Amino acid sequence: MEKIEKATFAAGCFWGVQDAFDKLDGVISTTVGYSGGKTKNPTYEDVCSHTTGHAEATLVEYDSNKISYEELVNAFFNMHNPTTVNKQGPDIGDQYRSSIFFHTSEQEETAKKIKDELDKSGKWDNPIVTEIVPATEFYKAEEYHQKYFQKTGQSSCHI
Repeated sequence: MEKIEKATFAAGCFWGVQDAFDKLDGVISTTVGYSGGKTKNPTYEDVCSHTTGHAEATLVEYDSNKISYEELVNAFFNMHNPTTVNKQGPDIGDQYRSSIFFHTSEQEETAKKIKDELDKSGKWDNPIVTEIVPATEFYKAEEYHQKYFQKTGQSSCHI
């Protein structure tokens, strides 16, 4: 029996993040959108204006009987550079920040534990700057952004 839970992550351009999470066994669905800001119902253009405070984020629905939140967090840290502030590859701006938006106190504890362990591991030369903050309203991005790689035939991006 499925036990469906939600997780929300921001790790740069949401196209690649969505694609990476879609490949994990136990992930039921992903939706790209905007989270962590103050503007209600932002558009892509609004978010790119750097006035909304939103990050490009991916909402992941997963079966926790098949994949754990810990596995999702580890995948998140492996799919981008969590040591750069507001930057992933050539993409620069606050909408590209590294964020974990937790939905429960257990998710918060797990994310902080993994971040601390990775920071101490020496995997990266610089400290991890990923913010771990409560999940706020998630606004679904425009339809042309959903499953972008599948729609365009692309298979990867810079992350």
